[in-house]
Amino acid sequence: MANNKKKNLTPTQQEYQELARKVQPPRPVFGNCLRAFIAGGVICLVGQVVQEMFIHWAGFTEKTAGDPTVAVMILISVILTSLGVYDKIAQWAGAGSAVPVTGFANSMASAAIEHRSEGIVLGVGGQMFKIAGPVIVFGTVAAFIIGIVTWLFQGGGGS
Repeated sequence: MANNKKKNLTPTQQEYQELARKVQPPRPVFGNCLRAFIAGGVICLVGQVVQEMFIHWAGFTEKTAGDPTVAVMILISVILTSLGVYDKIAQWAGAGSAVPVTGFANSMASAAIEHRSEGIVLGVGGQMFKIAGPVIVFGTVAAFIIGIVTWLFQGGGGS
């Protein structure tokens, strides 16, 4: 694919790309991966601590502690986003801060904060769900497909 793009470029554009590639500093892939791993691990560790608190101090079982844990992690993410802290963590951690629940809450809260001047419905609601919509749709479709496949493999397909 990269070769196809290169074929469509003029010689001057190809020369410029070659020069830019030589001047561009090398990416610290290992360091980026390590930071992402550490940040994602710390976020998951915090979630595990919150879950253990619900189990030991609030009388939840391991099964029932999941929902309030997710709610607390979302709340923490939204608070850190509104204070501008989550963005600093994301700059350092890269993909490690995109742990599903907290990263999703961060993206929705960021969109809401950024577009609050446009009003509640068209600004906050509209922009927030431009980000959330595809995730919700594809999550729902994936859950439906997995449910059908599970149902078929468990003998629900008729016999």
